[in-house]
Amino acid sequence: MDSILNKLTEIESAAVSIVQHAEAEKSILDEKYDEKRRQFDLELEAETKKQIQAIQDDLQKKTSQILSSQSDESLAQINALQKEYEENHTLYAQKILRKITEV
Repeated sequence: MDSILNKLTEIESAAVSIVQHAEAEKSILDEKYDEKRRQFDLELEAETKKQIQAIQDDLQKKTSQILSSQSDESLAQINALQKEYEENHTLYAQKILRKITEV
């Protein structure tokens, strides 16, 4: 009977040792996975920031191009109106004077 008890004690002792070892291994694996997850999060955040910056840079570039284009078009229209005025302002003044005198 004592030998059976001794064997059971040895088995229980071995089982406890195996459980402790498994818990230690689990703890080590948890730390490794936590570090990998943390590293992944950092890399993802950096990549996301990089993509956002690229989108913002592209948007800024396109906005500048649009504004520049609109400015050029506005300047061209102003120059065209100024040229027309310079060429025809005497004619416009005469038309206004005729309308005033007709009244």
